Formats: sequence, C-alpha cells, structure tokens
Amino acid sequence: MASLSASNRLTSHSDNIRQLVSFGAIGAASTVAYVALYALLREAASAGIANAIALVTTALGNTGFIGYPITAAVLGARGLPEAIFYDVFGTVCGLALVGLLVAQRFGHNDEARVNPLRELFTFPAVIALAIALATQHVAVPDAVMSGIGLLANMVAPLIMLSVGLSLRVDTLGSQAGPLAVLGGLRLLVAPLIGLAFGWILLGSGPALRVVVLESGMPAMMLTFVVGERFGLDTDFIASAIFVTTAAAALSLPLLQLVAVR
Repeated sequence: MASLSASNRLTSHSDNIRQLVSFGAIGAASTVAYVALYALLREAASAGIANAIALVTTALGNTGFIGYPITAAVLGARGLPEAIFYDVFGTVCGLALVGLLVAQRFGHNDEARVNPLRELFTFPAVIALAIALATQHVAVPDAVMSGIGLLANMVAPLIMLSVGLSLRVDTLGSQAGPLAVLGGLRLLVAPLIGLAFGWILLGSGPALRVVVLESGMPAMMLTFVVGERFGLDTDFIASAIFVTTAAAALSLPLLQLVAVR
C-alpha cells in the first residue's frame, strides 16, 4: 500500500511537471499570432509601437480575471488547477519575461526599466501561488479569506474603470481594421494554436480543455497598465480590450462546445 501511494505521488508530480512545461510552450506559440498582427499593423503605425502593442494585446489573454471563472463554470472546480498553471506559467511568464522587455524597448517612457526575473517573482499571481502551495495544509481563518476575496474582487473593476475612461470612440472607428484583425487572432486563431500544441503536448483530457478555453480569452486587462507604464498607445490598447472582451461573449460559447466534448 505504501509503495502504491508513493508511486501515485510520483506519477502526479511527473504529470504536473509535464503540464507546466507544456503550458509554457503553448504560451510561447501564441507569438505566432503576434507576428501576423505586427505584419498588418506596421503599415498603420510606427514599427516600434505596432510591435509592442501587437505583443501585449495579442499574445497575452485575460486568463486570470475572466479565465478562472469561465473555466470553473464550464469544467467545474477540477479545472481550476490547470487554469492557474496556464495563467501563471504561460501568461504571467510571457508578460514578465518577454512582454515587458518589448514594451520597454519600444515605449516612450525612458525611465521605465525592467528586470524580468524580479518582475516575475514579485508578480502578485506568482507570490499568491507560492504562498498557497506553502500553506495548503494550514487552516486560514474565514475573516482572512474574506478580506483576500474582497481585494481580489476590486482589481478587475478598477482596471475596467481606467480602460473605460481611456476609451475613445474615434479610435474604434479609425482603427476598426487592425482591431478586427486583433480580435480574430486573439479569439479565434489563438485557441486553434492552443488546441494544436495542447493536443501534441498534453493529449486529450481536462488539461487540453483548459488550454482551449484559456487560449481564447480576450486581451489581458493588465496590458493597459503596461501601456501606461511604458508610454504605449493606450487608446488602442483600451479599444483592443473593449472589443475583444465584448466579442468574447460570442466566441467563448463556441469554445465551450469544444471544451466539454
């Protein structure tokens, strides 16, 4: 019995490592969509700005604020661990190790400097995951959990308020073409990329369903904060977040059909 229990733990550990590596590889594959968008955007904007905007709004999806509840609603609580792995080791790592460097290189704020490893290990989601893993067998008082939940629930509305205040109707009209392409890449092409790489690296099963759902999330809200920090075109980023989030109301039900099969 003891040897069987140890074998199960080793198998579970091996599966977790394989999922982490796979989610990282799938996140890297999303740069394919970024390259395609950049090729279209460079005619309408300066090469540097188009480069940075394309990366932070196409390669990075809202896999946390929207991804977690959607995954829980479609797959139940059993899908949340994989969703967290995808968010932290795919999206967050992509933002800290690649996205911020590109934004720094092509942004207009010369005072904004990035240390990728420091950014990664001080990112709230990474810290929260580390604390959760370290204290998973510790009973946390209900009052503490309620306070954490209240703080967590405030983040998304505050970012959306900032996005709404920065949203310009004329940008929606003048950049309708690039925004439509971005939306197609973010909501339709990215899930196909995730499905292809997920099938190769993970095979069928719950993890693949999580990858399909998370790959199709709208543009990451934090890309607006990145734009503000590095002096990117926040009008365009706000429009991208708005358009992809609104369009996701149509695309996500289609992804749900794939995920629940």
